[in-house]
Amino acid sequence: MNNRGAMNNRGRKGPLRRICPIVIILLVLVIFIAGMILIFTKGSRTGEASVYGIENVEQYRPQMSVELLTPNPYSRPQTATEKITGIVIHYVANPGSTAEQNRSYFEGLKDSHETYASSHFIVGLEGKIVQCIPTSEMAYASNDRNNDTVSIEVCHPDETGKFNDATYDSLVELTGWLCEYLEVPVENVIRHYDVTGKLCPLYFVEHEDAWEQFKDDVTNWIKNHQ
Repeated sequence: MNNRGAMNNRGRKGPLRRICPIVIILLVLVIFIAGMILIFTKGSRTGEASVYGIENVEQYRPQMSVELLTPNPYSRPQTATEKITGIVIHYVANPGSTAEQNRSYFEGLKDSHETYASSHFIVGLEGKIVQCIPTSEMAYASNDRNNDTVSIEVCHPDETGKFNDATYDSLVELTGWLCEYLEVPVENVIRHYDVTGKLCPLYFVEHEDAWEQFKDDVTNWIKNHQ
């Protein structure tokens, strides 16, 4: 009886021994597939939570008019950017001019060949945002930082370079959203002045407190949308 009992025990353990490796293999496959899905999802950057924890970042995209420049060597060379690591704030230095007028100037360079100049975005006097160049392409705006930054040109009503409230509010919103969308920390939002020493944007160069307040406002915009 003891021998038969031993044989029966071995018989019962046999199927379990065969099942266990199968279960382990299946678990490994599930973990591997889940890991690959997670990596692919993060790589696709389709709106998941990112550095500031804002989920579905696309839903917070500011209202903007996408009016891409015609590809040309003088304002839209279609050169791919590297990984975006900063956002550069400029002012148009043409008091009273609108976003559309500045966009037209960039567009006209394809014919005038006057200089190399452009910007990814322009914020107008009434807060309108115009996109001129995709963020995946380089703009001629920030000198040595053209290849790894996104540029924002900002309109202003007078020679002080101070932005009116509508313009300022749109600039805060656009900058905050770009920080999230492109995974750029607020500390990497800089002035053209910080790249070349040029007095641009003038008001933020001459009033350091206003510049610091702007970055605080961008940070608060991000916090308020978490």
